[in-house]
Amino acid sequence: MWTCFSAPPQRRGAPTVRLYSIASQLFAFSLFPYLAFLYFLTRSGQTPRTVLFGFYFLLAFVGATIPAGIYAKTHYGTSLANVDWLHGSAESLLTITNLLLVLGLRQAIREAEAAKAKGAAAEAEQASSTAAVEPEAVSSKPGGDS
Repeated sequence: MWTCFSAPPQRRGAPTVRLYSIASQLFAFSLFPYLAFLYFLTRSGQTPRTVLFGFYFLLAFVGATIPAGIYAKTHYGTSLANVDWLHGSAESLLTITNLLLVLGLRQAIREAEAAKAKGAAAEAEQASSTAAVEPEAVSSKPGGDS
């Protein structure tokens, strides 16, 4: 019996492909689109600073996970997921990233709602001041019946 982490039984003469080698190549390749994402996100100037820092902090998670995985493999002979103290330490960086993103987005939503409420209050005040001026303009028309 085989799992997704072990190689399936091979027929004679069939090429062998190790899944972990493909996964590590995909992982390495995924860094380039993410760096492009960070570049354009930074360049837009519309992203809240906390959110932007959270997305950059994800690189700290990646940067810590790679050496932790190597250490787990060399010192314990297994993957990072099987060494709890290393895996938990690395995952804590991902938790910090998620907290930064949530707090930054929450702050941005609150600021947008406050700006919207302030704009609506300004419009209402402008409309009420315009309505107060209009009756005077109507009563002062020349040739009126009053």
